[in-house]
Amino acid sequence: CATDRIDWKAIHKKLPYQRRKKSEEEYKARMKMFSQFDPNGNGYLSLAEVDKGIRDVLQLDKLFDCKPAIMRAFQAAKAKGKSKSKVSDDYIEKNEFRYFLWSLRQYFEYWVMFDRADKDDDRRIDYDEFKKAIPMIEKWGVKVLDPAKAFRQIDRNGGGIILFDEFAAWAIKKNLDLEDDDD
Repeated sequence: CATDRIDWKAIHKKLPYQRRKKSEEEYKARMKMFSQFDPNGNGYLSLAEVDKGIRDVLQLDKLFDCKPAIMRAFQAAKAKGKSKSKVSDDYIEKNEFRYFLWSLRQYFEYWVMFDRADKDDDRRIDYDEFKKAIPMIEKWGVKVLDPAKAFRQIDRNGGGIILFDEFAAWAIKKNLDLEDDDD
């Protein structure tokens, strides 16, 4: 997933996640988009339908190529709403779609951060990469006083490397914000 030269304004424009109270226009666009993502019209979006919708409806290739961000956003969204049926927990429903779009934007931002720290592109951040990324991390809003301690806190499973889901969980807790995105 290439994370250079990202058009954050285009991504924001294509992800209508504002609440209905703030933007009736975005709400209508989101409901239309949900229907486009849901070709069989059953009211549920599978991961495959979401993936296809990102490619065919949103047409955001850089985002489509970032499967870890898509997966994290999908998991977050389907867990957000209350189950309406016995299959609800496995899919995204209309009432979860706004949160999915918002999560997709956030997890993509976290993926860009993660990718910038992962210098050897093995989808893992080792301790040396983490230490070298500290100046970037500080630009994103976290002062790292003890790199070894911070690394251990992020590496929740103790595997000696930071995986994307671990990094994203930490980024959420620390409210990291990429300096060159649109917000």
